[in-house]
Amino acid sequence: MTDFPFLIIGLGNPGREYAQTRHNVGFMLIDRLAVRLNAHGLKMQAKAIVTDARYGEQKILLAKPQTFMNLSGQAVQGLIHFYKLPLDHVLVAHDDLDLPFCTLRMRPGGGAGGQKGIKSTIDQLGTNEFARLRLGIDRPPGRMDPAAYVLQEFSPKELQAVSETLDRAADAAVAWVTEGLDAAMNKFNGDAGKPVDK
Repeated sequence: MTDFPFLIIGLGNPGREYAQTRHNVGFMLIDRLAVRLNAHGLKMQAKAIVTDARYGEQKILLAKPQTFMNLSGQAVQGLIHFYKLPLDHVLVAHDDLDLPFCTLRMRPGGGAGGQKGIKSTIDQLGTNEFARLRLGIDRPPGRMDPAAYVLQEFSPKELQAVSETLDRAADAAVAWVTEGLDAAMNKFNGDAGKPVDK
């Protein structure tokens, strides 16, 4: 156990109309973790909904920014400042167009890769050295605009595969807390996505 809580932030867009869209898999992961860890005590803090959880003796904060995606960094930076967290206690989960559908990748830092929530977070923090849990949603079909694609809802068949992926992603997030980033990367970065009939 460390003196600092761990902060897991899932990126998404607030509002019921976005709940089942590709851009919101970060929010979906936070919801999955909240159930698994018996989280409690919803509150608004630093432009995010935050709930408290524990794994053993370790305190974990689960957060969903309530800005829209392209301003997510305001909530990330605000929560880090409020809780006085070191960056190695922060994990940001988000959708990724560059990964095959339902593939997981953890990484210690890097660029935004076109993900506007990550770009906002890098801009607000002034660094790209923070851990990410990337959830693959695949590229849009044909010439479809990526901006429209990420706001499209998953099909029922896709949602089944997404649910399994969220279970693996929750395992990965807990491993990050308990074993560290390198161990979590070694365990979960080999998980390949699944082709799904849409």
